[in-house]
Amino acid sequence: MNQNLAIQAENLGIYFRMPSEPISGTKDLFVQAVKRKIKINQFWALRHVSFELKRGESIGIMGRNGAGKSTLLKVIARVLTPKEGRIIVRGNVFPMLELGAGFVPDLTGHENIYLYGNILGLTNAEVGKLYDEIVDFSELGDFIYAPLRSYSSGMVARLAFATATAVQPDLLLADEILSVGDAPFQEKCIHRMMHYLSHGTTIVFVSHSTDTVKKICSRGMWLEHGTVKMSGSAEEVADAYKAQ
Repeated sequence: MNQNLAIQAENLGIYFRMPSEPISGTKDLFVQAVKRKIKINQFWALRHVSFELKRGESIGIMGRNGAGKSTLLKVIARVLTPKEGRIIVRGNVFPMLELGAGFVPDLTGHENIYLYGNILGLTNAEVGKLYDEIVDFSELGDFIYAPLRSYSSGMVARLAFATATAVQPDLLLADEILSVGDAPFQEKCIHRMMHYLSHGTTIVFVSHSTDTVKKICSRGMWLEHGTVKMSGSAEEVADAYKAQ
């Protein structure tokens, strides 16, 4: 593999097995399978997807719901294994697929910072060094000592993004992370991502916002029904997607 490439995907394909008719639960699925009254279909979430991304580049993935965008990120993050083709990823991968996943509602924001940091692979000592910066970026102030269940969705997103991006990764995977929160905080998040990009981080960014894709990304890819409909510069692809 070219050492300058962060991601090299060749003819990626991944499918899920789906029953041909509604199933009420695991027991019903087992019974129907034993009686051979159910047919399992293959749903291809991705098919024939190929692309390369150099280190320090950014690509915006666009497409309607169900187009395969999040599935592609999970393949890059090694959460899912391709059924066809192959993918090679270099460097430390930091997936932000679901902001706040792993938070505990009954714990305070302060406690969740340490918990989330541990989930991301940081020690308590490392989180401690970053703690003031995380709280400052989140703009939560005294709310940091309130239980998370009292937070709004925007406050949870603030805390999650601040914690998740406290350390610069080699490869950042971002799935609709800017869809929650007010406009000033979204701009703050974009500024941090642009800062990391200018310092060598590779970014794969999934969004329905064509304007944000053009602001953050240099390249674009449009997925439709699990296949690549168009790829090129972020501006060209975003404009074509928006026009449709």
